[in-house]
Amino acid sequence: MKRNFIVLLSLCLSIVSLNAQEKIKISHLPYIQALTDSTVSIIWISNKDAIGWVELAPDDKTHFYQQERPKIFSGKYGFKNVGTVHQVDLKGLKPGTKYRYRVYNQEVLKHEGTSVQYGEYAATNVYREKPLTFSTPGPKSNVTFAVINDIHGKNDVMTSLIKQVDLENTDFIVFNGDMVDNLLSEEQMYNGFMDTAIKLFASEKPMYYSRGNHETRGPFATSYPKYFPTSSGELYYMFNQGDACFIVLDCGEDKPDSDIEYSGIVDMDAYRTEQAKWLEKAVSSPAYINAKYKIIICHIPPVLGWHGMEDIRNKFVPILNKAGAQIMLSGHMHRHEILKPDQDINFPVIINSNVNLIKVNLDQNQGTFKIYNQKGKMIEEVVIGKKAIRQ
Repeated sequence: MKRNFIVLLSLCLSIVSLNAQEKIKISHLPYIQALTDSTVSIIWISNKDAIGWVELAPDDKTHFYQQERPKIFSGKYGFKNVGTVHQVDLKGLKPGTKYRYRVYNQEVLKHEGTSVQYGEYAATNVYREKPLTFSTPGPKSNVTFAVINDIHGKNDVMTSLIKQVDLENTDFIVFNGDMVDNLLSEEQMYNGFMDTAIKLFASEKPMYYSRGNHETRGPFATSYPKYFPTSSGELYYMFNQGDACFIVLDCGEDKPDSDIEYSGIVDMDAYRTEQAKWLEKAVSSPAYINAKYKIIICHIPPVLGWHGMEDIRNKFVPILNKAGAQIMLSGHMHRHEILKPDQDINFPVIINSNVNLIKVNLDQNQGTFKIYNQKGKMIEEVVIGKKAIRQ
């Protein structure tokens, strides 16, 4: 017994020693969130506790090392944050402007009182590689974006769909929920879809996320907001690009709160009621009223059937009908379907399949929503705006 204890102790000490010897690194590269014409949040992960900052430079053809670049730290309440999840909020940006950036960490080894012992640095590479970039939206007549949903951790499906997108000429990507089956841990979330998204586009192209019902499941689900901040500070929010206003709703779960699957841990009905009160204010704002295009994004569609669908239909749709919403983009059903406007829902609803992609172009004349399958074949189209809806 004593020998086994010594072996176990030796093993534990070896693991601690190896961890101590491991150098700090950026374990998950940065990605863009909550982009507006003057603000953006940049998120990344380090393998050790550290302070973090972003170095920002204009895209003016100068070398990133030409001069010392402004440093914007991850922090709050006058303190620099120490941890492994780093969020830097950039403010006061110029609309319609391209910026270059890199992220930095410095390990914090020890903190006692006001005495801090720092360790090594880690950063994205701007010496041998080009700096990362992002562009703030500005006044423009055309807006283009793409939508995927219900990927459920299938990185190969997401890759095949995103590779159909002309990313250089696309303003943003929408993740319309259920990107994984559930949220168990940070590593599972990144392995499930975020590392692939970062590799494909998300370090330089903004992604707007509408939480699905599967992102509410698992012990890591309550950590979701830390990784996907929004301009409103809630998981329901709105943003504008060009002549379009987008309202992103958080659908919650699809079954009654009392369902055995949730083990008494959810309160989605009250949450959707709270959200409806926000929605009434959002559609009364000039940003929504003055927009040519009024687009709603919600993972679960407002159809008759399960409890969550009907709660969305009862609480959100009357507000959206009155406010002149023009289209809703949904998923959840794992099949392709387009619901035509009727007396109950005054706007079309695109229910996108889990293996399809929506490509959208909004110009001065009309908004065109084209649905493509994995092979790149267009299977249906919806048009809003000046022309009548056609299918």
